[in-house]
Amino acid sequence: MSLLPRTRGGALGRFLLGAVVVVALTATTTAVAALLQFNSIAQDIGLSPALKDVPVTLPPPGAPETLLLIGSDHRAGESYRNSNTDTMMLVRIDDNSQTINVMSVPRDLKVNLPGAGGGLVPQKLNSAYSIGGVRLLLQTLKTQVFPGLQVNHVLDVNFSGFSDLIDAIGCVYADVDHRYYNVSSGVNGDPNDFSSIDIQPGYQKLCGDNQAPTGALAFVRFRHTDTDIVRNARQQDFIRWTKQGYSLDQLLSDKDKLLRIFGKHVQTDRFLHTTDGLLDLFNLIVNADGLTVKSIPFPAQLQTCSAGGQTPCFVTASPAAEAAAYRKFITATTAKPKPANTSPAAAAPSAQKPHRGGHASAVPAGLVADPGDGLSQSAHLGHITMPVMYPKLKLAGAEYCYSLTGNCDSGIEPASAYLHSYPRVYEIHAPGGHAYPAYVFTLDVNSVLGRYYTVQGTTWKHPPILRSPSEVETVNGKKLFVYENGGKISLVAFHTPQAVYWISNTLDAWIGNSQMVALAASLTPAP
Repeated sequence: MSLLPRTRGGALGRFLLGAVVVVALTATTTAVAALLQFNSIAQDIGLSPALKDVPVTLPPPGAPETLLLIGSDHRAGESYRNSNTDTMMLVRIDDNSQTINVMSVPRDLKVNLPGAGGGLVPQKLNSAYSIGGVRLLLQTLKTQVFPGLQVNHVLDVNFSGFSDLIDAIGCVYADVDHRYYNVSSGVNGDPNDFSSIDIQPGYQKLCGDNQAPTGALAFVRFRHTDTDIVRNARQQDFIRWTKQGYSLDQLLSDKDKLLRIFGKHVQTDRFLHTTDGLLDLFNLIVNADGLTVKSIPFPAQLQTCSAGGQTPCFVTASPAAEAAAYRKFITATTAKPKPANTSPAAAAPSAQKPHRGGHASAVPAGLVADPGDGLSQSAHLGHITMPVMYPKLKLAGAEYCYSLTGNCDSGIEPASAYLHSYPRVYEIHAPGGHAYPAYVFTLDVNSVLGRYYTVQGTTWKHPPILRSPSEVETVNGKKLFVYENGGKISLVAFHTPQAVYWISNTLDAWIGNSQMVALAASLTPAP
């Protein structure tokens, strides 16, 4: 038996799952050539007790597998009562697919659960966990959300494990879409009674930092000024960013450390406490060559809360839409031609061949010309040691965020908290400590729904987020590097000899593909 290491990224914990679990699992396949090493792996995972009475099915060897990843504050071996889960994520690994399919199920999804009198009453899906643990949660998913769902493995990770795993892999470079700021009052019912957070916009390194307001845990768990849907999208983006930045060499050197953290903070089903179960899953992961992460959106519909907060703000979905999403989730992704070079240097303009010929493109519907605000943002950067570019176009209805006017402040925290956020000049600290000049503009599409998009520039020409473009398109003489996720464009980049610039979509990819390309094509040097 010869199992080769796979590069998988990820992060999970109370408020994010997925990538670090996959990293931790695939790290354990490194240089495994004897059964004794799998026995050792089983001992590491055995540091936490197996989940009891969880209805999972061990698939035939080599068959596709579906994992349920749960982020919770539950401690292994203790009662589920009063425990919380804010993240429920399904992951599909299929050797016949070009992607690992990931779908987050909203925590606020309306389902019927046992009430105080013994009957079923409408409640949020995350309540299933505190009422009946993983068993009731999985049963509810199977009977009320995705009939026919077959889950092969369950992994339940607590928030301390998330923070430790993020730190163990050397932190994650995240594309932060706006200013995240809140100082918790700690007073129940107060508008500020939310976890503290203090993160500036822009591409940057986030570490686990457990409960620290500047850490990755605070970022992925944030929800109080946006929606459950946007938070799910943020968590899935974090998975992709983690995968982009975690190398094979790191897997080789960190696998023992990751396993110890994994075993301490992750509870799994009984099959992953056996050598056979581990072998089946690890062989599947190893043989799934070249997979990328593909996000499958849940067809969520936000419901209006009643006055006074007496009625829960449910998320709903039609059975037909849920069935369609599930079919997409379990369907293998067909192979798609890639750019000629997808090495870490692939983002260099000379390393690619455009998929489409150069052409001039009409401005897509939904975009408007706004060079004045772009120039104003550039001027407000002040002194910056790199050339600045701004887009002449913007999404119709979107507003540039300005610290001077406070138009993107939360309204709860002091204006001083946003003083240098919009626009922002800063440095990105790359691995090894080198600091690169950078700037970011933030545009508010719909702050109530947590929708922002950004314009980023830096002299760090090959950051992890730009390692594997989906395709290259030439528009108006500009060679644009396009990055897709599940058929939607998440980012479009443009390189010059001095720097790289990109437009990042909203977390939930609200901006259309043709609009994203046109926004990047309109990037223009500031005077």
